[in-house]
Amino acid sequence: MDVLQKLFEHHFGAPPTRVQPLQGQLGGSGRNILRLSNEQASAIGILYGVREENLAFLEFSRHFRRHGLPVPEIYEEDLDHGAYLEEDLGDLTLFEFLSKNREGEKTAPAVVEAYRKVVTILPRFQIEAGRDLNYSICYPRGSFDRQSIAWDLNYFKYYFLRLAGIPFNEQALEDDFDSLTTFLLSAPSDFFLYRDFQSRNIMLRHEQPFFLDYQGGRKGALQYDIASLLYDAKADLSPALRQQLLDVYIEKASELTALDREAFLHHYYAFVYVRIMQALGAYGFRGFYERKSHFLQSVPYALKNLRWLLHNVKLPIALPTLMDAFNSMLGSEKLQGLASESENLTVRITSFSFHRGLPNDDTGHGGGFVFDGRSLPNPGREERFKPLTGKDAPVMEYLNQQESVHQFMASVMSLVDASVANYQRRGFKSLMVSFGCTGGQHRSVYLAEQLAKHLRKNNGIDVIVRHRELETSLQ
Repeated sequence: MDVLQKLFEHHFGAPPTRVQPLQGQLGGSGRNILRLSNEQASAIGILYGVREENLAFLEFSRHFRRHGLPVPEIYEEDLDHGAYLEEDLGDLTLFEFLSKNREGEKTAPAVVEAYRKVVTILPRFQIEAGRDLNYSICYPRGSFDRQSIAWDLNYFKYYFLRLAGIPFNEQALEDDFDSLTTFLLSAPSDFFLYRDFQSRNIMLRHEQPFFLDYQGGRKGALQYDIASLLYDAKADLSPALRQQLLDVYIEKASELTALDREAFLHHYYAFVYVRIMQALGAYGFRGFYERKSHFLQSVPYALKNLRWLLHNVKLPIALPTLMDAFNSMLGSEKLQGLASESENLTVRITSFSFHRGLPNDDTGHGGGFVFDGRSLPNPGREERFKPLTGKDAPVMEYLNQQESVHQFMASVMSLVDASVANYQRRGFKSLMVSFGCTGGQHRSVYLAEQLAKHLRKNNGIDVIVRHRELETSLQ
């Protein structure tokens, strides 16, 4: 962490006064991501020990910015220590924006517009920037070749099919994999393949998309990335919206290169299948093998996509054993029961005043964490804050400036994160966290909102927030 603080001070001329881990953005990457800031500036710091991958991200970022693409500016780097500092693009991912602005399959127009912007920009990465990109720095492969595809398919076979208990004939499945690989490699592939083009790797700032996590990019076919975005499992886009966005993408790509729609679609759904299998392999590795159960929460959504494909798409090649495996997956009670929405861990967060006693636990589990915020600086003692609450910007800004508040929240998040992980692993469904202060209006409300924001970045958690004393004041 010291190296990031030195990079920050070198770039901005003053040291950071706050360093905040952003664990919710890690996913399965293994990188350590932190936000460093002071009153004048903010930046994102990355600590990661794989030099080749860091180099690919840094060089790609500079290349894309030269092409005018919306990616973070690289401020400073120290590759010898696996560290670099980049532009802070905020906290709102496309996935979070989608999740907060839809009901069932009804997606808000603003979300659709955000996706339209994204699929319009994607061909510029693939075609414009892909023409003069230095593919020699790609890691771990320079192209989405037979070896890359084999890694993905075997990942699916060994970490998903095997661990999920799906029966298959090994040699027959390998024959299908060979046929599928040959077909995929027959598509034009002289483009930049982003590799992990999905809604959690796209940030929204001032309603404009910015793009992250392309360090695994390589040369490949156009179809892979748009398939990754539109069949991103937990995003769960409707078939109608997927088709609408695919049409927009093809139209834009056709403006940048000679693209025959029918030829593109001839290969497209095979890439959809391979991307879904790659994702399922990752879910299986993290969920079944590493016992990180929240990764399995996306499996039912991937199965939903497979069901739609099996009913609506006929591939130009025969893959009988693979299709049998897909049908067995759809019939598996074990898989269908995984991580359904009703099985999410529900975290109930309450703010309260100690003068009115502790909150009741209506779930019957007897309570949970109770954190005492009365040791923190009290905005309620200042006249300007008295009519406000911990949800109002002036109070939030005041508390954000207090180092003791950040230390308090860091300890709270560490404790709660550990319990959340344990509860999910053990299949528990309810956790209660309460924050108390003197009046239940400022500090406790702020703390409850900060924890809720932190937890909502995680998959498999339903967060319910209640401000008891604010409810009372409105009655």
